[in-house]
This record gives sequence, structure tokens and C-alpha cells, in this order.
Amino acid sequence: MKETMKPKIALYPGTFDGLTYGHLDLINRSCKLFDKLIVAVAHNEFKKPWFTVNERVEMLKKVTEDLANATVVDFKGLTVKFAVQVGAQFIIRGLRAISDFEFELQMALMNRKIDDRVETIFLAPATEFSFLSSHSVKVVLRHNGDISDFVPPVVEKYFRQKLKLKGAT
Repeated sequence: MKETMKPKIALYPGTFDGLTYGHLDLINRSCKLFDKLIVAVAHNEFKKPWFTVNERVEMLKKVTEDLANATVVDFKGLTVKFAVQVGAQFIIRGLRAISDFEFELQMALMNRKIDDRVETIFLAPATEFSFLSSHSVKVVLRHNGDISDFVPPVVEKYFRQKLKLKGAT
């Protein structure tokens, strides 16, 4: 009897409070590695995001609409529990620097302790995006800098609209 292969499902969680080309790079590369990628926008009570969860989900859906195996959702609670809930065997995490690694390693080990059916996969960003963060994009924008090299055009529109609403032009 032939054994059927279980599809490889990965979860890429994050706050995504201003999707950058770095995020998009990891999404595109993850879509090539896995049968299905679930991009999951976290409700994070420890951060003060510029964008609502719905706005972040909307941005992600727009920039991933051409990726047949990517789905965008939002979630609350522990990432590893959500991964199990949606059938993901892998959690994708991006590492830009050593400082990222220390935090992400601790989280990966904690997640493994909570549920060892889910593995964390670390991906380094493409070199041209290794310095990018949503925070740094916001700083450039607040100082009237050009962010077009850092975020997709649709995301730049969201940023500029939000900045006008904040009255920080």
C-alpha cells in the first residue's frame, strides 16, 4: 500500500506593522520551500502598532495575491499552539543579526518544549534586506525620507495615509 505524503505546511507569524521587502522576501522563499504557507498576523498586546490587525492583513493579502500557496490570517495567543491548530509543522522566523538569533533561539526552544511536533526554521534575509525593519522604515518616513526601496508600493500608500492621520508630516 502506497503511503501518501503529508503536505508540508509552514506558518510565518509576525506583527507585520508595515510589511517590508524583507518580509516579502521570506514569504516568497518560503512559498518555494513549502506546499502551503500561512502568513499569520499576530495580535500582540506588548506592541503599539501603527496599523490595525485588519489593515495589516489587508496589506499582506494584496502583496501575496499572486502566491497560490500563501494564505493570510490573523491569530491570538501562542504561536506554536496556533501552528498546531492550523496543521503547520514548521514556524518560519527571519534572522537579520546576532541579536535576532538570541531571541529567536529562546522562542524556538520554548516552542519545542510546548509542542515538539512543530519545528522552527530560520531563514536569513537576502543581503539587500538584511538591515530592514518596520521600525527603521517608520523613522525614515517620519523624517520625510523615501521609503520606496523598502516597502511595496501598496504598503507605502498605507504608510503615507497613516502618517497623515497621525499628523506627523
